[in-house]
Amino acid sequence: MLDEKLEPIFADVLRRNPGEEEFHQAVREVLDSLGAVIAKHPHYAEDALIERICEPERQIIFRVPWVDDRGHVQINRGFRVQFNSALGPFKGGLRFHPTVYLGTVKFLGFEQVFKNALTGMPIGGGKGGSDFDPKGRSTGEVMRFCQSFMTELSRHLGEYTDVPAGDIGVGQREIGYMFGQYKRMSNRYESGVLTGKGLAWGGSRVRTEATGYGAVYFVERMLGTRGQSFDGKKVIVSGAGNVAIYTIEKVAELGGKVVACSDSNGYVLDEAGIDLDLLKEIKEKRRGRVEDYAKQRRAGATYVPGGCIWDVPADIAMPSATQNELTGRDARTLVKNKVLAVGEGANMPCTPEAVRLFLEAGVLFGPGKATNAGGVATSALEMQQNASRDSWTFEATEERLAGIMNGIHDRCAEVADEYGSPGNYVLGANIAGFIRVAEAMRAFGVV
Repeated sequence: MLDEKLEPIFADVLRRNPGEEEFHQAVREVLDSLGAVIAKHPHYAEDALIERICEPERQIIFRVPWVDDRGHVQINRGFRVQFNSALGPFKGGLRFHPTVYLGTVKFLGFEQVFKNALTGMPIGGGKGGSDFDPKGRSTGEVMRFCQSFMTELSRHLGEYTDVPAGDIGVGQREIGYMFGQYKRMSNRYESGVLTGKGLAWGGSRVRTEATGYGAVYFVERMLGTRGQSFDGKKVIVSGAGNVAIYTIEKVAELGGKVVACSDSNGYVLDEAGIDLDLLKEIKEKRRGRVEDYAKQRRAGATYVPGGCIWDVPADIAMPSATQNELTGRDARTLVKNKVLAVGEGANMPCTPEAVRLFLEAGVLFGPGKATNAGGVATSALEMQQNASRDSWTFEATEERLAGIMNGIHDRCAEVADEYGSPGNYVLGANIAGFIRVAEAMRAFGVV
């Protein structure tokens, strides 16, 4: 239950942000954890501190006109929510997907504030994107859209102001087009204004792999608290994009076997273990669907159109596609199938009911703001390299990533213990992230 001192704050969030259900859900999850903090440290309830954390510093909505291959003018809507800069410049990805609206971007930005705080890096939280759908668009159309999008967004960016990265629908191709337009407009080679860049023009090694690798490192650390590991475990990973692919890769390196992955049309089951080379060929080079994987793999691989990947029995589940993809019904199925651990590779992929069921069943549960922080952590490492005009090896960068993820796990576990809920990484992540942001905001006064 929400602490009575926090009820009016949440009621005000609902009133001021009508219809933004994902944002309401993200705020409620954090507020649910803060009752114990307010009881122990009443000063965090003073000066409308929590209310200020729930209100973005700046919300930018703009028109994005562009011309398609037929010569027709198309109009999309662009967003950038600069949520909190108490710890550093706003930092968070850009998402291009037809479902994007202000509520999506605000929920992602709010989550990003605490995620970035957990990394220990000097970065604030923000998020952006557009309702543009790159699927089915030509390379020329994607380029023209990105250039138009950046033409407007550029006036709000800078290495000391706001540093976007990629997210769903925004990969190295899109980052390249946006960086080129920013460079053209600013007449400066400002490498640190975007992350997720190509290695030849300021990018960081491991950035592509970081979110997936980081999620696996976190879950491996969780499993270690019970004397377990990925070795010999059967794993299911939703999605088949960047996060899912590199989750699958790192699980295999640690001795686990991923037997299923998915996309929006269905899932593929391969009991011999997902053939990562084939999956990369289909998704990264051909931009195909997981159905194509089953057709090409043939023997042993089954495609289930419209199926639910969470029906597949497994030891470990890694939801790595999108928000609220794993429901209470799915959680009951996983618990019934004796799942040991669930690690959120995506942002808020489990519904509140699903999270509650996992915690009640004693399933090890890694919340997205902790588990998938590897991507933004490596983005911050990319910013460090850009600032020093340096480039690190893959091994050195991955070692830094592993250290950051292990540190996040241990901090969440320590805080959960301190507040009387051992093993509750949701509580630990929310409180640890909140305190770091809140302390900086208190130091700055009422701003």
